[in-house]
Amino acid sequence: MAEILALVEARLRTAFGEPDARAAVTFLGTDRIEVLRFAEGDLVRYATLGMSAHPMTDPTAVVADPVRGPRAELVLTVRAGRAPTDKLLRPLAVLAASPQVEGLIVAPGASLDVGAPLWDGAPFSSVLVAEPGGLVDDLELDEPLDPVHFLPLLPMTANEAAWKRVHGAAALQERWLARGTDLRDPLRTAVALD
Repeated sequence: MAEILALVEARLRTAFGEPDARAAVTFLGTDRIEVLRFAEGDLVRYATLGMSAHPMTDPTAVVADPVRGPRAELVLTVRAGRAPTDKLLRPLAVLAASPQVEGLIVAPGASLDVGAPLWDGAPFSSVLVAEPGGLVDDLELDEPLDPVHFLPLLPMTANEAAWKRVHGAAALQERWLARGTDLRDPLRTAVALD
């Protein structure tokens, strides 16, 4: 486990440079989850470290495979200085712990909800999990381990999350793209959904 996390952290440092802050959260019955913060110009990136230590397993499986199964870490990017986004360290750790706590498999197209604003005053309490490979390349591990994917998180308003449940993740992403939505703006309002 420690060896995998060292490789994951090295991959994050290669992609984003040195973290300027880190926080650790441990939930009862789970391994420690860290959240690293990387400042890059007018952007701040938050990345989890610890979710990939164990493979995610299907909650309906009779026996969890301790070796095989998808592995991932989460990355959320926002514009710096516009909102108190450092408060999202705990919600991100909660999302990263969800495979261990709730037996979820976090995959592109999924919605994850923390049930409260991601940070003080945020119009978002949920995120859409986007496709990996844009910001950080997948980390290949030795066979038979699956690679670690770095999954971008896109904050969603309550209306966007409801619309996504009806129309799907691809339709919401197309709507954002068509309207020129700045998904990194921590103060943005919901995209027009009519």
